[in-house]
Amino acid sequence: MNPLLSVFTAVLQLFMSVGGLTAIGAGIAAVTGLGAGIAMGIITAKAEEGIARQPEAEKKIRGAMMLGLAFAETTAIYGVLVAILIMVM
Repeated sequence: MNPLLSVFTAVLQLFMSVGGLTAIGAGIAAVTGLGAGIAMGIITAKAEEGIARQPEAEKKIRGAMMLGLAFAETTAIYGVLVAILIMVM
């Protein structure tokens, strides 16, 4: 039997099993932390650039940055929560 065909068959059997799909779904849900981390880095970098360009607007920029960081962190927490719920059910 062709090795590629046997690998394809094994992957297909994994997708057909409910347990395999559950693990894949939980893994995808857990990857939301990666996107949130990237978003937090971009938010912080842009806020620091803005403060460097206009130091007098620091309070406004910092407030907007904190709000953005809170939303990004909430996304990561929801992703982890969904991953946990998928694995438990």
